[in-house]
Parts: sequence; C-alpha cells; structure tokens
Amino acid sequence: MKKILICAIALFCLTTSTTAQTAKEVQKQRKEIYKMSKEELNQKATKDARKAAKEYKKEGWKAAPGALPLEKQLDRLYLMRMEVDADMYPKYLTGEAMSIAESYDAAKIQAMELARLNLAGQLQSEVTALVENSVGNQQMSHEEAASITQTIMESKALFSQNLGRVVPVLECYREKDNKNKEVRVVISYNTEMATEMAKRLIRQELEKKGEQLRSKFDQIQK
Repeated sequence: MKKILICAIALFCLTTSTTAQTAKEVQKQRKEIYKMSKEELNQKATKDARKAAKEYKKEGWKAAPGALPLEKQLDRLYLMRMEVDADMYPKYLTGEAMSIAESYDAAKIQAMELARLNLAGQLQSEVTALVENSVGNQQMSHEEAASITQTIMESKALFSQNLGRVVPVLECYREKDNKNKEVRVVISYNTEMATEMAKRLIRQELEKKGEQLRSKFDQIQK
C-alpha cells in the first residue's frame, strides 16, 4: 500500500483569521460576543460562514458525500466557535486536521484521528495552565508542578482515547492532481465535559505516583 500522506492543521481560536491575536484581543472579542443577542450571534456567524464558504470553494473543497452543504456546515461551526460562557471561555473546543490518501475513507480515518489528537493537545494546554497558575499563587512547589506537568504531557493519548465518539462538525474534501483524496474535518467537544474528563484521567495517573501529588492536584481545582 502506498504511503499515506498526512498533514494536520491545529486551530484554537474563535475565528479562522490567520493574524495572530494577543490574549487581550481574544478576551475583548469574547466579551463582545457574550454581549450579543442570540439573533445577532446567528447573523454574525452566518455572515462569516458565507465568506469562508466562498474561500473553501475557491480552493476546491466540496461537501463530503451525504453531508450538509458547505454553507450549512460552516454556519454551525462558526456559531459553535462564537459561543462563550459567563467566564468568557469557549463553550466548545474544536480540533481540525487534513489528510491525503488514495481513498476517501482512508483519508477521513487519518484526519479524524489527527483531529482528536489536536483536540487532546488543547486539553493538555488547558490543564497545564491550571498547574502553572497554582505555582504563581504558591499553591505548590516548582518540583511538584514539574512532576504533575510531566504526567499531563504523557496523557495526550489517554485524552484522545477517552473522548468517546465524536462527529465531524465540518467534513469536506478535494481531489488532487494524482487522483488522491484530501479530506478536511473539524470535530468539537463541550469544553467543560472535556476538561473534567482530562482532570479525572490525570488524577488516576497521579495516584500511581503517590497520594501527595494527587492531593496537590485536587487542591488547585478548589
């Protein structure tokens, strides 16, 4: 079998803008979104999605067989990315990936796996930030934080495996000059549920290293 060519694209933002945003800019954007009414949010999501759909089609992307039209898929994706909770955190994490293979099914399987890993990587960042903040607040020593962070870094595969069944929010493809298929998917997962799952797995892993570390990890979440 010919070697499958894979490439992954990681997205962790509220829009698909290629311009780098500072944390302050992202927070400001989230506050503006939070103030919007549901109708205004829908209108903005639809407007942005229509613009994105034109770019996708221009680049040769087509909706996957049996999937909703690109415009509808992007409508849903953009609305999910704009939803934030009262603390200005995204309600959903999204993982995106692309894969190229001889067949559509092979490319999709690889893209889905990469998207799961991408989302798992975001969970790593979420929980690592929690640990780093605890060091700043003097809730634990640097040595304890380093040990817990190492456990988090080693848990990416566990996060991915425990996400359960995920359904693509966006699924599209395009055919390459050599007839290979390139598939692009975006998956989503409720942020709160994903974070709680990650914390539970980390607690289990920390228990293997001793009660003290697990206890420290529990303390920083209170």
